[in-house]
Amino acid sequence: MSANPANEIVWPSRKGDVRIRSFCTPEEIRRCSFDRQFGTHAHYKSLYTRRESLEENAAQPDANVVVALAEGHHIIGFGVLAFPDPGERWSELGPGVMLEVKAIEICRGWRAAKIAPGVIQMMLTHPQIEAKIAYLVGYSWTWDLDGTQLSAQAYRQILIKLFEPFGFREYQTNEPNICLKPENIFMGRIGQNVPPELQNRFKWLRFGVSP
Repeated sequence: MSANPANEIVWPSRKGDVRIRSFCTPEEIRRCSFDRQFGTHAHYKSLYTRRESLEENAAQPDANVVVALAEGHHIIGFGVLAFPDPGERWSELGPGVMLEVKAIEICRGWRAAKIAPGVIQMMLTHPQIEAKIAYLVGYSWTWDLDGTQLSAQAYRQILIKLFEPFGFREYQTNEPNICLKPENIFMGRIGQNVPPELQNRFKWLRFGVSP
């Protein structure tokens, strides 16, 4: 890994210090090992089961791939902030306006160490974050309820408490996939420099309406 203090923090945890790096390049990620707990379990499948998925995201323009590293270069957590895929509702606001939290995951053995806030903090080091609307979509069928021993509603509340300190709030929407289950959630963070006109369009976009 290149030594760039602006792109790395040391995060103290119950299991020892963890290095959390933002804007990782595909080459940097390729030099890391990927924890085996990011895989397919009895009742859960990790968001990304291959290190190559992180490399592919890191190759996208303006994407911020964050990795949490233990024991040198061993990935035990990751986060991905990138533009929504073309064709998704959230890309309709215009090119480069919205950034999606496409993934945030800590491997099972490290979840009690409470390093997820550090990953979110580093995802939001994006230099254009205050000119963007960042958002996350939480689908309950993708959550590790078995590994956490939580109900879907309890897991939902954890997500809210995790992201609210960083300026995210829950927004209502009629997006069909989100509406499939009441536990599903849509959260957004409107940057301080997002003009009122875009904020108004975002309000209508959440319900599939053009003002």
